[in-house]
Amino acid sequence: MLGDTGDAWLTRLHMQLARELRGQGWSQMNIAAMLGTTQSTISRQYQKAIARLSGSADELTVDGWAKEIAGGLLSVGQSEELLRQRFIVEFQFTGNQVLRFDKTLTGLDLEVDQNEHALIRRLEWAIGRLDSRLIMPVLPKVGMNIAACLNSANSTDDVAAVPGKITEVGGELRTHGKPTFGSSKHLAQMLLEVRKSDSAKSAIINIRPPGDFEGTDIDMVQEACHQLNWELADADRSGLEDSSSVIDVVLDIGDFGWEPSLYVLGTSPLDVVDRCHTLITTLGGMQ
Repeated sequence: MLGDTGDAWLTRLHMQLARELRGQGWSQMNIAAMLGTTQSTISRQYQKAIARLSGSADELTVDGWAKEIAGGLLSVGQSEELLRQRFIVEFQFTGNQVLRFDKTLTGLDLEVDQNEHALIRRLEWAIGRLDSRLIMPVLPKVGMNIAACLNSANSTDDVAAVPGKITEVGGELRTHGKPTFGSSKHLAQMLLEVRKSDSAKSAIINIRPPGDFEGTDIDMVQEACHQLNWELADADRSGLEDSSSVIDVVLDIGDFGWEPSLYVLGTSPLDVVDRCHTLITTLGGMQ
């Protein structure tokens, strides 16, 4: 919805605001500090033509907005420190339908407990992004799960996952509880082992690898990873085997009484879901 239009609005606003402040005697350094950019960026913008918008009425609105903001900043002064920014986005549709979003940005880092809460929310968002049409054909018999951790994680209690796993109910993917820390053991342990070699990975999801009653199709998994330029590692029920410093996928071909698993790794819950979809699509194109 925002796309190029939103980007053009912000670019024009930024450029016009910088010019307004510069015209009132502000230094490039102070302008950059107030707008959250660099002095070199402000300098380059002076050499560029003002970004054009598709409608002249929009240009007038944005330019007027820049002048209003500049006037307010002049009254505040160059020496004051910016603490937060508030953004309001509103979409109006036919049928008198309006969507309005009001958010405040502070530039501050989250505290430890806030980071944990944020991770739970990201897991919930990631679960909502799972494409059941792709997942259903590769859903493990024991159910699938998604787990994630913070960089400070040292034990499985520091890894959040879905209690009771994600299963099929009535042809749909269903969770049986809100993600919590310490609710996964095997998947959490696999993630922690991967992080010993590849600390950039902080999320993991498990699916069923390709194969039939005769066993896992190892060649297909290797070829898919080759096409994606991903690093593949091996594992068994005792854990991860020797691997490289980068691990994107882990294959466990299973054993008697031990279901084969394909583990996909990512840098965040949303990233691992997207990578999982990519791998499934790649494998599907090879069949």
